[in-house]
Amino acid sequence: MEAAKLGRYVIQSELGRGAMGVVYKASDTILERTVAVKTVNMALEREDADKYEARFYQEARAAGSLNHPNIVTVYDVGKEGDVAYMAMEFIEGVELRALIGEGRALPVAQAVSIAAQVAEGLAYAHQHGVVHRDVKPANIMVVHDGPVKITDFGIARMRATTDELTQTGVMLGSPKYMSPEQVIGKRADHRSDLFSLGVILYELLTGGAPFNGENVTALMYQIVNFAPPAPSAVNPAVPELLDYIVAKMLAKPMEERYQSAQDLAQDLRACEREVSTPLASTMPPRPAGLARGAQPELAVTQAQAVVMAQTLNRTRQEDARPAETTAPPARGLAHSFDSAEATQRLAALTGAAVSPESVSATQALSSMKPPPKRGWRRRDWLLVGGAGVLGALLAAAIVRRR
Repeated sequence: MEAAKLGRYVIQSELGRGAMGVVYKASDTILERTVAVKTVNMALEREDADKYEARFYQEARAAGSLNHPNIVTVYDVGKEGDVAYMAMEFIEGVELRALIGEGRALPVAQAVSIAAQVAEGLAYAHQHGVVHRDVKPANIMVVHDGPVKITDFGIARMRATTDELTQTGVMLGSPKYMSPEQVIGKRADHRSDLFSLGVILYELLTGGAPFNGENVTALMYQIVNFAPPAPSAVNPAVPELLDYIVAKMLAKPMEERYQSAQDLAQDLRACEREVSTPLASTMPPRPAGLARGAQPELAVTQAQAVVMAQTLNRTRQEDARPAETTAPPARGLAHSFDSAEATQRLAALTGAAVSPESVSATQALSSMKPPPKRGWRRRDWLLVGGAGVLGALLAAAIVRRR
């Protein structure tokens, strides 16, 4: 039996089914590569076949104009009989929804990495006038040791277009990941994609959606009116920084959300670095010779052995010798030590009110030194000598009386 074909593509197997069509794994007979072919059978939509076909080609135009590592590449588009098809990059990965189990959260570092990559892909699309409007786990592919890919721009709005395929007031998208403005039928822009990504990130971090309801009406009511608990309250492994990022993504008013996906991506990347960096390496190195904690501890280092092995061969005469007047050169001081900045820092440490213009750092250091010791004056010697003579005379008188 001859394999089914769509144009130059030979169908190999079915990959999945969506609301707008079936996706197949196929082989490109000309370029000899494996592709994914998305199809829409226009004969099934007799009343609105023209609109569905137009929407299908709109997706092809939207996705085909984008070339980014985090967006699925579209190769070709065509029509075979009543079936319109679009050939795109074949991805050997899994949908993000397959990684989210009931009540099971992903590791924080992995969740942040996925969200950051999606944000970077959305930033590129938004910069090129394309809003996805249906960001959800089913439209995000995760590749092992590869980039995350955004798929299915089926209801994307090209801001430059003049058609009315995605009219204001018509609710499109998946209810669970809709933004408040989409729920109430208002026009959705790029900030709606960021809200949807916020719902996904919340679900990745906690294992549960921020908004739930017994039916679609209850779900939509929560999206518009409810504030979910902080992710860290559900998953203690979530750092506080992520609470702020998610809160900004899920802000009800569009003006209070991130105003660009690029800003969001930068914050997520910064958070990713913080999460992936071990705590010990984020702390400054401990100076040698100090205890690790707040309490003294036994020094069992090489330095201790060096100290214990030292020998002292000094005598009292050597100790009585005056110290050398020429001090060894100071080491480790920067050339800018005598600058105004250093003076101000020194004044802050000593608690003195010092003006950098009037007092140098050297003068400030001099003010901290104790006054120099002076030698005995002549009067001091006379007093001590007289006291000694008087003591000798008194001792002699006592001896004579005895």
